[in-house]
Amino acid sequence: MRFEDLLARADSGLADLMPPGATKLVTAIDPQLAYPKNLLRVLLRLRPPAVLLEAPETRAQLLMLLPVNEARVLASRLGSTSSTDTYAYLARMQFRRTAERAILFDFFGVGLPEEEERSLPPALVEISPTFGLFPHQARALRHVERLLDSEPHRALLHMPTGSGKTRTAMNVVVNHLRCRERGVVVWLAHSEELCEQAAEEFSKAWRALGTRPVPLVRYWGAYEADLRTVEDGIVVAGLKKSVSRLRTDDHQFRAVSARNPLVVMDEAHQAIAPTYQTIINQLLRPLTDARLLGLSATPGRTWNDPEADRQLSEFFASRKVTLSIEGFDNPVAYLIDRGYLAQPTFTRIETAASVSLNEEEQRRVQDTFELPNSVLERLAADEQRTLLVVHHAEQLLKRHQRVILFAASVQQSDLLAAVLSARSHWAASITSESPSGRAESIAEFKEDSQEAKILCNYGVLTTGFDAPRTSAALIARPTLSLVLYSQMVGRAMRGPAAGGNENCEILTVVDPRLPGFDSVVNAFTNWEDVWRNINV
Repeated sequence: MRFEDLLARADSGLADLMPPGATKLVTAIDPQLAYPKNLLRVLLRLRPPAVLLEAPETRAQLLMLLPVNEARVLASRLGSTSSTDTYAYLARMQFRRTAERAILFDFFGVGLPEEEERSLPPALVEISPTFGLFPHQARALRHVERLLDSEPHRALLHMPTGSGKTRTAMNVVVNHLRCRERGVVVWLAHSEELCEQAAEEFSKAWRALGTRPVPLVRYWGAYEADLRTVEDGIVVAGLKKSVSRLRTDDHQFRAVSARNPLVVMDEAHQAIAPTYQTIINQLLRPLTDARLLGLSATPGRTWNDPEADRQLSEFFASRKVTLSIEGFDNPVAYLIDRGYLAQPTFTRIETAASVSLNEEEQRRVQDTFELPNSVLERLAADEQRTLLVVHHAEQLLKRHQRVILFAASVQQSDLLAAVLSARSHWAASITSESPSGRAESIAEFKEDSQEAKILCNYGVLTTGFDAPRTSAALIARPTLSLVLYSQMVGRAMRGPAAGGNENCEILTVVDPRLPGFDSVVNAFTNWEDVWRNINV
């Protein structure tokens, strides 16, 4: 029996197969989508046939929709005898065995999901010996190296998003290895995307500038390596894996610390988090030649907590290398003027969403200076707010070919992509809970086509995501963090000199009683009072 024919029998029961609360939101956004034919399209986008058949609760509902004769055929294929109550038999089936699942999926003409086999490159590869720098990057490189060569061998490189922090820092790494017969670099990053980005960037840099074969060691996620054997080259390490390993076996990091490594901390505003600071301190033995370089576009922990920002500054010896361009009050303005960054237009979208924080949520805001997930989820469930987001997303798609949307929750990201797709737009949702098609959706978004596309996401594309054609961002996730806001805006600000766009458009949804930001130009100087700048 065709799966679509089975769903057609559900009619008004389609709402029961939708995720909780989704039908109500879909109806509020577009009443036409409530009709069974349209609702079926939204359902299949949110929950494809394989998902509906895999989940016990939706599978049970579907099996009860089968006509008697079709139910008997399926039951017979599964081993039922003629005397068995057909529907009761199907209800008892757990479909845990592969053979039973194959019969079920084949009966409805649905492909049986295959477990994705991850093909990982080797954890250890030999990189054998073009990788130029813009003038402002080369000046920053020289000043960073001067500070790292002098006590206390610490510095932070402060460059705006899109200005080439990673490339500049990788030249520091290459020069560190070139000046030594043997040297070890440890590059720390908090996400797998940032780790892979660093590994790829080092490969390009060393092939162009290296003087000998050196190992590149991947040390995050599923990658394993014995760090005690590393005497030369670079270790790109995920912070999550490093924290876990340090708690159970500190011998590996002790061995690396004996090499007097250069430690590079990506997204350095996180460096003073207690667990991360423990790792860095373990790698940097006192009174040695070990060095620490931090990288950040936003060298502060918060928006308005000077004490936390002061702690971060002191951790890097209050030495920050920042860009200072003659004739420009702000390096961001220079980078826009020279085409490294796109010229942004910032627009605030005021909403009528009413949200109040309970005592526990207020306490968490004071402790973390970030909105709790419970607040974000309440905003994401607001029908009028979601309708406003859909409206502005569709308007952006009329003006831009590539749009990125930052949703307030995983569920909202999925729902927005499903609704926009049902309304004939190319849309995909990327979250930490995305299925195996995540990489394919990102690749399709990056393809060189004229079709307007929107990528909805929650929590995974703020860093380590590079799609230069993206020229618009819709920020529907409220945040009190200038760091996070700057990272979201940066996804759309790649300029023509760096393969991006001359102009970009940033729409920010601002909710009552929750402060919002509307520019990152001034944000670059937000933390200047707690640092001693080395202008370049």
